[in-house]
Amino acid sequence: MKLNRIASVTLIALALAVPLGLMARSEGDALPGAPTAEQATTSKLVYGLLSDSRYAYRPRPLDATMSAEIFDHYLEALDGSKLFFTAADIARFEAYRPAMGENVRSGNLEPAYTIFAVYKQRVADRVAYARDLLEQDIFDFTGDDRWEYDREEAAWAGDAATLDALWKQSVRNDWLRLKLAGKAPDEIRKTLDRRYLNLANNVAALKQEDAFQTFLNAYTSTVDPHTDYMSPRTAKLFTQSMSLSLEGIGAQLQKQDDVVVIRELIAGGPAALSGKFKAGDRIVGVGQGTSGPMEDVVGWRLDDVVEKIKGPKETQVRLDVIPGEATLDSTPVRVVLTRARIKLEEQAAKSEVITLPAVEGGAEKRIGVIKLPAFYQDFEGRRTRNGEYTSATRDVARLLGEFRADGIDGVVLDLRSNGGGSLNEAIELTGLFIDKGPVVQVRESGGRVSVESDRTAGVSWDGPLAVLINRGSASASEIFAGAIQDYGRGLVIGETSFGKGTVQNIVPLDRWPASEGDRYGHVKLTIAQFFLPGGSSTQNRGVVPDLAFPVTVDASEFGESTYDNALEWRQIAAVPHQRYGDFAPLLPKLQVLHKQRVASDHEFRWWSEDVAEFRAEREKKYVSLNEAERRAERDRDEAKRARRQEERKALGLALDPLADSSTDDGLQASERDVAEDAAREKAAEKRPDPLLHESAAILADAVRLLNHDRRLSAQVLPESTGPGRWTQ
Repeated sequence: MKLNRIASVTLIALALAVPLGLMARSEGDALPGAPTAEQATTSKLVYGLLSDSRYAYRPRPLDATMSAEIFDHYLEALDGSKLFFTAADIARFEAYRPAMGENVRSGNLEPAYTIFAVYKQRVADRVAYARDLLEQDIFDFTGDDRWEYDREEAAWAGDAATLDALWKQSVRNDWLRLKLAGKAPDEIRKTLDRRYLNLANNVAALKQEDAFQTFLNAYTSTVDPHTDYMSPRTAKLFTQSMSLSLEGIGAQLQKQDDVVVIRELIAGGPAALSGKFKAGDRIVGVGQGTSGPMEDVVGWRLDDVVEKIKGPKETQVRLDVIPGEATLDSTPVRVVLTRARIKLEEQAAKSEVITLPAVEGGAEKRIGVIKLPAFYQDFEGRRTRNGEYTSATRDVARLLGEFRADGIDGVVLDLRSNGGGSLNEAIELTGLFIDKGPVVQVRESGGRVSVESDRTAGVSWDGPLAVLINRGSASASEIFAGAIQDYGRGLVIGETSFGKGTVQNIVPLDRWPASEGDRYGHVKLTIAQFFLPGGSSTQNRGVVPDLAFPVTVDASEFGESTYDNALEWRQIAAVPHQRYGDFAPLLPKLQVLHKQRVASDHEFRWWSEDVAEFRAEREKKYVSLNEAERRAERDRDEAKRARRQEERKALGLALDPLADSSTDDGLQASERDVAEDAAREKAAEKRPDPLLHESAAILADAVRLLNHDRRLSAQVLPESTGPGRWTQ
């Protein structure tokens, strides 16, 4: 998989992440050719940091090779699916290829802006063509046509006629999806016309600053996959995401057509406490304080509306709101709110308990589960709030204390799809399970290796432990899982992890011009590579589980190894560290019990079947445009879900809350009913999770085997001081 740096950046809009490229204000189509003085300065500063300094772990000179890569990455960021530019466009752009590196160095952004302007025009052209197709008689689905949607490795279209043919099949697929979902032709035509128009408006609203950030990230991505430029606004939102807090009204917002809509209210926030809002309500005006002018925000970009609504705690904001059930031309209701500091609890660590039945006359086992979505920490709060700050480690320690008090038999730490976060949190979290010692080795660009250790005596949990990972577990998750594995402190279960074994630091660019305020943004750059206590890097290879589940996506599809310029795997010398256990003698026994159990575990078998079907569909890289064939596939899927739901009822299993929902309604997220979509998202959290349940069962097996076989326990846990204790 190639790098795909899209033109948007991820923004948190009062706690909801939304792509910038999907947020539009109808004005601002123009893209000035000349950069601002601040943009030119920023470009030079980023060059100095990444290519002309010792800050970066792997600095690269701006030579001809790098210039060519910047050019390619920029085009991929704009049109990775090759659905807008033609080969003729690319041929004209080729003149810019040799000088792309020099353009970064000198702050000459005109070529990048020229390409961006052509991109905007091509999107407008394609959308106009797609909207025209909706009025044509092309929606017969009895033939053998298909939509080849995977164009990552495809050649650029030779001319506009070739693009026409591609877009025709894409539009026909959009139409067929809605038809299969039961929509009538007039409704389909209206939905798709609005969809394509929104695409045109959203791209037309992209500004010079969007082109600037996209181009700079085309440069940073040639250094390594995890080096990024962040504008002042993006850097601020990154800090918010790490601290799990912000100051505002406490509502998750999204853009729907031209209006900002409330998706969900955050419990305890001003909006929820007021009792005057509900999901689906639309915000059409914003005013500051008690007397500031009201601004009509219909048609604005979501990030711009968010900036108006957010603000320091204890300040007031006035909102004009139209209820979701009212027409958009209704008279809005004005609501005054006092902003507050909002904690994003939904993204914090959470716990549950899985009770497993007794085996062979023994007692039932109760396994505590902690789901940790990120290694978050409020960096500023840690510096300024006298010990009061948000921390993943603090939250997990609290939950472990509750487990101890409740007499839990073992703990599964669920790090699936945890992309990492604070390195310090990974170290401190490991310290909850080991009694002091090295957690990670950090190798700098010059070769100097430092060892980061847990220096706090004692543990928060000395009992049985398993760590559940998947391909989406990265960075800090891999440090933690790898250290637990190196120490023999617990079992690692799941899929091989992502393979991101590098350390990033955020550098504010304003430190060099010594400017007032935040004018130039920040760079997140790779400064080191980390290694586990045993000397192995997780880079590229990831953490390999002790017990593996079927692979959902492999290394050729997703992960560090798919990046064209990722650092290679390396190994350095190990550092002395405690070895609590050696699970090798235990693993074959656990594997046998696991295979026996999942053979009769309906949920696990269904999940395995779905994974196999998913992977087979991905290999095809196309969808049929034959209605009978697609309808038969849809009917089979619906029958399968219904059959499984009936089996759940007969077996007394928990029902799937989404079993009655259509697998494909043909709609995009912004086209669905906001309240219903949010409710569906919440319901999805309660779906059966066979992987988590099986992980708990594996850990329970380990507890039983070790508690009842002293010889095996002595082999596996030589440092244990008694049953149920996996540390000294």
